[in-house]
Amino acid sequence: MEFSNFNDSLLSFLHASPTPFHATASMRNALLAEGYVELLEEDNWEIEEGGKYFVTRNESSLIAFTTPQLTMHHTGWRMIGAHTDSPCLKLKPNAQVDRFGYHQLGVEVYGGVLLHTWLDRDLSIAGRITLKNQEGEIVSRLIDFKDPIAVVPNLAIHLNRQANEGFSVNPQEEILPILCGAENEFDLHELLKGQLQKQYPDLSIASILDFELSLYDTQPPALVGLHKEYICSARLDNLLSCFVGLQALLDGDQQRPSLLICTDHEEIGSLSACGANGPFLEDVLHRLTPDPEQYVQSIQRSMLVSADNAHALHPNYAHKHDKNHAPAINKGAVIKVNANQRYATNSETASIYRDIAAEENYDVQCFVVRSDMACGSTIGPITSGEIGVPTIDIEGLRRPWGKVAGVRV
Repeated sequence: MEFSNFNDSLLSFLHASPTPFHATASMRNALLAEGYVELLEEDNWEIEEGGKYFVTRNESSLIAFTTPQLTMHHTGWRMIGAHTDSPCLKLKPNAQVDRFGYHQLGVEVYGGVLLHTWLDRDLSIAGRITLKNQEGEIVSRLIDFKDPIAVVPNLAIHLNRQANEGFSVNPQEEILPILCGAENEFDLHELLKGQLQKQYPDLSIASILDFELSLYDTQPPALVGLHKEYICSARLDNLLSCFVGLQALLDGDQQRPSLLICTDHEEIGSLSACGANGPFLEDVLHRLTPDPEQYVQSIQRSMLVSADNAHALHPNYAHKHDKNHAPAINKGAVIKVNANQRYATNSETASIYRDIAAEENYDVQCFVVRSDMACGSTIGPITSGEIGVPTIDIEGLRRPWGKVAGVRV
């Protein structure tokens, strides 16, 4: 794929995927368009040689795979892993807050959010709603308001003269988005019902039962910089890797069994039924290789690339990097290493990747966090620890500042 087409497609994917539910739906549609067959976990599976399949869990995690042969215990799997979630603000169950002449929303912080970057942004709402229809069925639907309908206004400098000296944001009291003034009648469930009817005109709604909704910045992804050399967008961590993994699966040579796994809840530890620290991947792999001995053989003949984002050196905060392990934009993908197993890379998996990169004339960098700083993590050590697959943490680069992250593709 040419870079211009790749970048345009990536921007479209990011824009269409404000939540893990929407990201999974976007990948599902792309796979269906390429002839992949959707499997349901509750059904019996009939996997054929030369097949292309995918399965979702919770509408927020997805596994797609190809089976050019059905002897995975001889060939192993080529795997790419990423995650669909990003730090954000999620609506609480009883989200409607009416105070001081305003209708607001109570929110809960999800993941490692830079709270101050959510101030003075044009915010919308997206996610999943579960409802009962007029026929008595319980169904779920995705919604996306798309328009900016909320804002968390900053406090004027006149009322906070110390703002430029540094300040904290209280997530309980100071991060509640404003929807409208109290002079307007407002009911959150009626607002959600109206949006459902707008998006699904044929849907008969008896009542809304529950929801999983998030706020997101409506500023669209864009190419920025003097030479349009950066992609700036929310959710690059880690929808960039989901997109790259999807393209790798679709464009692969199909000579060996290949598998893409994109799971939810990485930002909060991955411990869920649809997270990397849950049974989703192991359940799928056991169904594809049910014999216990052949299953272990297939895993040990496989390799997982855990794909996430790395922080390029920030020119204003260069001291935040180990000078010998400070990745630079446009200098190649990054192998992430950590002695305490926050990343799953070892010398053998790193060597395999370095050898392939050398054959293809690709540059490779290495990242190690400063010894006096805490290290982040990925799905790599979790997945490797769950199923025992040899793993390497490979990272695309993003700029190390704030909510709007950028990479050069």
